[in-house]
Amino acid sequence: MSVDQHESQPLNHHILSVLVQNRPGVLARVAGLFARRGYNIFSLAVAPAETEGRSRITIVVDLQSAPLEQITKQLFKLIDVIKISELDPRRSVERELLICTVKADEDRRGRVIELINIFEGKILAVAELVVTVSLEGHPDKLDDFEDLLDGYGIVELQRTGRVALPKLERGARVRAVNKFQTPSSTSTKTGKAG
Repeated sequence: MSVDQHESQPLNHHILSVLVQNRPGVLARVAGLFARRGYNIFSLAVAPAETEGRSRITIVVDLQSAPLEQITKQLFKLIDVIKISELDPRRSVERELLICTVKADEDRRGRVIELINIFEGKILAVAELVVTVSLEGHPDKLDDFEDLLDGYGIVELQRTGRVALPKLERGARVRAVNKFQTPSSTSTKTGKAG
């Protein structure tokens, strides 16, 4: 599915990127806040952030279960919350990881491997009757992959939940590409011109 297709879909969720102090019990307090108020969470992922002693919690929230403004007000009441960023899915980069063990006996193994290759997944382990695979990408891509694997028989499946950051402005993307060009590529161009 292309970026344009993602952007045309109706939104039923929003992404909150919550920067917190990395202390015991922070995640439990955040999750408890949502549970007490009956807010529906699609996914929740947490890991250390770019600054030592801080973590970033990415929460995908069902917009129908609660107004976003109310959610952010409640989160800011928690002492360990430093910053909350609201990320519109149309203006953010989202990724998720899926690991799955799927049935792949001799008759169907070729078709399973072909499907993994089409989605640009990786085979992590192989046994006589099953394979364990991984796939990283936009959550919609993972949904499609999971639906197709289900036809072969999923033995076990685990998904990480979304992580997301704001999309870079077009000018920033160009500057980032220029910044990471290697000196050798620049000198080669200069050498050809001379």
